[in-house]
Amino acid sequence: MKKLIIVALLVVGMTSFAQNKKEIGSRHHRDEMEKFTPKQQNQLMLKKMTLELDLNASQQKDMSKIIAEKSDKRQARMKEMKANEDSSTKPTSDEMFARKNKMLEEKIAMKERMKKILSTEQYKKWDDMNGKRHHGMKNRMMRHKDGKPANMGDKK
Repeated sequence: MKKLIIVALLVVGMTSFAQNKKEIGSRHHRDEMEKFTPKQQNQLMLKKMTLELDLNASQQKDMSKIIAEKSDKRQARMKEMKANEDSSTKPTSDEMFARKNKMLEEKIAMKERMKKILSTEQYKKWDDMNGKRHHGMKNRMMRHKDGKPANMGDKK
């Protein structure tokens, strides 16, 4: 009986310790990113893309403009979300449709711009990276909602 109680305590202690460590790790990364200014974040993203896609100087210049635009839009969207968060009204289905439609149009426009800037090989690599990042975010969001891993087929 004593051994059973000791084992149960060990299991509970180990699982709570493992969960604590995971939460601390994710919070640390978020805090680290918040320390950078938007301009610094844009520069880091551009350098990362330059390394992954082997961009030349003119491509880097074009990409820096695109990254800056995306960053500005993201910040405006976050401000809008915070403002909407304060009000207790939920968006109507028409407003949700308009938002999703606008988001998809922006994605289509982004793909077209990227096709113009990148070579076919670079574009294919960028598209793969984008798909993997999207798939990873979708899994994390599903895990966050349900509290358990998402059971989705591999997209890419």
